Amino acid sequence: MLSYFETRTRIIALLAIGASLAALLLRIGGGGSVAVFVASAVGLAGLAAMVGEGTEQLGHRLGPGATGVLQSALGNLPELFIGLFALRAGLVDVVRSALVGSILANTLLVLGLAFVAGGLRHGPQTFGTNQTKMMSTLLILAVAAIAIPTIATSPGQPDQGHATELSVIVSIVLLAVFVASVPYSIGRGPGVGTAESAESAQSAEHVWPLWLAIGSLFLAALGAVFVSDWFVEALRPAMSALGMSETFAGLVVVAIAGNAVENVVGVQAMLRDKGDLAISLILNSSLQVALALTPVLVILSLVMGGAALTLVVSPLLVAALALATLLAAFIVIDGESSWLEGLALIGLYVIVAASVWWGQPIG
Repeated sequence: MLSYFETRTRIIALLAIGASLAALLLRIGGGGSVAVFVASAVGLAGLAAMVGEGTEQLGHRLGPGATGVLQSALGNLPELFIGLFALRAGLVDVVRSALVGSILANTLLVLGLAFVAGGLRHGPQTFGTNQTKMMSTLLILAVAAIAIPTIATSPGQPDQGHATELSVIVSIVLLAVFVASVPYSIGRGPGVGTAESAESAQSAEHVWPLWLAIGSLFLAALGAVFVSDWFVEALRPAMSALGMSETFAGLVVVAIAGNAVENVVGVQAMLRDKGDLAISLILNSSLQVALALTPVLVILSLVMGGAALTLVVSPLLVAALALATLLAAFIVIDGESSWLEGLALIGLYVIVAASVWWGQPIG
């Protein structure tokens, strides 16, 4: 079986298996919560990368549009499991912050790193404007989907006391937009949930058999279920030991752990001077979280019992999302990027992260 794997895939598989086993052994052996947390975070990153590898292999048979839809469904599995287990543990604020943090991390940090890396190597880089206009429009919709419930349910406003009901309505609208984007993705090319898969498949020299691609996806998803549970179990004591607030833990730590490796591919694409591919990979990751993962978790929280997840966040996070979307849209709308623009994106992310460092630690 390993003969079908490229060296990079073997390293990813070994990382995923090794880190997951380390997390299990530390958990069984009474290792410190911080050690279990770190090991499970690395394991989740490796498992997410294996999901990406398996999906890319299926792309050789399904075509770029259908593969993009499949990436939408499978690419956020680790984040979905983290969200579900965190909701079960009562960490609603962590889940809410992590969803916002995923959008911010992709839109500011990862896109900024890609622009800095590509700009320093190649100078100013160009990419198509059609997809960036569509993505910018949908990102603004995502911001509105959080900003409006937050404002409308504040004291003195018409929907005060109805945060759950309004969040469900908004979630249904977001899912409808996401579902409507699927035919576009399959029939017309890059759209929500597609990462230009035909281009991302760099070669067909190491095409896996169908059984291996499906088996790898199944095993990676199964592993993500268990490792996500360990990750969330260690989250509260680990963050308490490190003195982090729930907002910082969700907005920065959990958000980055959930999709770090997936977005490394976007930075690598920019280093190869493939701007269209990089933009599609990175910004579509934000859109998948906003239009699919977030509304799904809102609705699932209602049937899980316990506290309901709503789209009502703090004014600080609303402002951060709005400014992040505005800055990113302003930078990509002209179809050109530079390392200095990337540095501006990273700078805003650091400012947002610093603004939520102080707060009530998890205890």
